[in-house]
Amino acid sequence: MTYRVGLNELPTYDVSEKDWDIKLNANESNLTLPPLVEERVLNRLARIAFNRYPDTESDDLKELIAQNFKVSIENVLLGNGSSEILEKLFFAFGGPSRNIVFPVPSFSMYKIYAKISESTAIPVELETDYTLDPEKIVRAANENDAKLVVVCTPNNPTGNAVPLTSIEYIAKNIQCPFAVDEAYVEFHGLSAVNLLERYPNVIIARTFSKAYGLAAARIGYMLASKETIQMVSKACMPYHINTMSLATAAIVYQMRDEFVPRIQMYVAERKRMAEELAKIAGITVYPSDTNFILIKYAKAKELNEYLENLKIGVRSFGDAPRLENCLRITVGTRAENDTWFKVLKGFVERG
Repeated sequence: MTYRVGLNELPTYDVSEKDWDIKLNANESNLTLPPLVEERVLNRLARIAFNRYPDTESDDLKELIAQNFKVSIENVLLGNGSSEILEKLFFAFGGPSRNIVFPVPSFSMYKIYAKISESTAIPVELETDYTLDPEKIVRAANENDAKLVVVCTPNNPTGNAVPLTSIEYIAKNIQCPFAVDEAYVEFHGLSAVNLLERYPNVIIARTFSKAYGLAAARIGYMLASKETIQMVSKACMPYHINTMSLATAAIVYQMRDEFVPRIQMYVAERKRMAEELAKIAGITVYPSDTNFILIKYAKAKELNEYLENLKIGVRSFGDAPRLENCLRITVGTRAENDTWFKVLKGFVERG
């Protein structure tokens, strides 16, 4: 068989999982839906017309999101997680001989989206402490005639947020569309969404997978100008989101206040664990505004293997550029955090 040129060069995003006792490797919520939300979801799912396409459910969810942000339903696009939204942006604005700018290290799929959309990736290195220099992004965009700029804030996998002043500086000084990936914004609390009014090139991408614990449902959304929504939607298949996910997400969004206590819990636990990790000699803890913590440790590979043997799954970056000897640990429940921390601390102290 003859496959498309370049397909064999694409890395495979490994989603296979082991039977973890404590799963902290994918930045998911370690809690299922709140009881009241779950009850309403199950009642709604029992009334689904499985023989019908999901157009009505899609409109319902878009209307809820539009009302919350005080925009028109025409300013909202839904996707299978924010991952699909971002992929469609690369297809809509990228293509052969078209440049797309994004920082590195950041979400690993940006590079893959550039490849499959036949776009040219223009990576911009973060500073040594993983902060983003907005001037470097602006310069790369303007000098390379970029057709799209993407910035993840708070950033995955480093955890730190880009100041809103820097986000606005970029929006103000580039000519192309500017996508702000806010997958972890609920854990940070500061969004660039207010820039939509002043800068028509700004696009906001969000997900239900993290703070709202709907990773299994695969729902995300995009806020942008009417024209941008119309054009990017052309890259999406008809009925590309199933009715079960749409109905579930609509109820979750209606009842999002039910998630506030657990978001607060994750933030508190993140701060607690960062403080405890910082006390361990030999471990570097990077600032985080997300539901995970990035650490650096000289024996990260051995530590990861030790945790794996105990059925504790964290994300190891191995020899990935700029992330050598780094581990990303999702914040779990207090009991889970106490367990993995005790194991990690014992390993490091034994040398």
